[in-house]
Amino acid sequence: MSTHINANKGDIAESILLPGDPLRAKFIAENFLENAKCYNEVRGMLGFTGLYKGKRVSVQGTGMGQPSLSIYVQELFQFYDVQKAIRVGTCGSVNLDIHVKDVILANGACSDSSLQNQRFGYLHYSPVADFETLEKAYNMAKKNGINAKVVPCASSDRFYDENENWKIWQKYGVGGIEMETAELYTLAAQFNRKALSILTVSDHIITGESTSSEERQKTFKDMVIIALETIGTD
Repeated sequence: MSTHINANKGDIAESILLPGDPLRAKFIAENFLENAKCYNEVRGMLGFTGLYKGKRVSVQGTGMGQPSLSIYVQELFQFYDVQKAIRVGTCGSVNLDIHVKDVILANGACSDSSLQNQRFGYLHYSPVADFETLEKAYNMAKKNGINAKVVPCASSDRFYDENENWKIWQKYGVGGIEMETAELYTLAAQFNRKALSILTVSDHIITGESTSSEERQKTFKDMVIIALETIGTD
């Protein structure tokens, strides 16, 4: 069916969570889903399907960066009929009002990736989240007492940014820097699907503040709860 996901049609649910780290996919499956079964182990990029409050949900690792995510998300949309995809990942804050351990709901995504140039040439495209999914996630965060900020993120192809390009994004209202969301939103638009990125702030690029591994695990759980509760309201 596809090159990178070894699953049969029907093995993957219509709604899916997308952590970058495949071990986080395994963690979600083992700690949040009932009767979870692994449907993919190709290249170590684990994928699982189980039940959350009676609803079928899948979780699939996507790797780091937009090119890697692009492979998995296109296959999920094109070959497995996934209708809703929520990225659950981390980011670095570039806003003094957005602190470590806060959760960002990315309403849009800037990017420096050549993937956009390959598609649109001299044109400029604005990748945005699905509003209905964003609204549900925001309400679920409030309901669960989780501090969530709705701001754009920037998806950079470069992790070690010696040029400090984040300062340009910051001037235009970007709240966090990560590496995948712009491609997720662009593919969702291409295939007419729903997508959202929920990001936990793991470090602060301006202040240098960062989280411990224990803190990251706790706030990661908050983000997963928002995502699963959002899917569960469908």
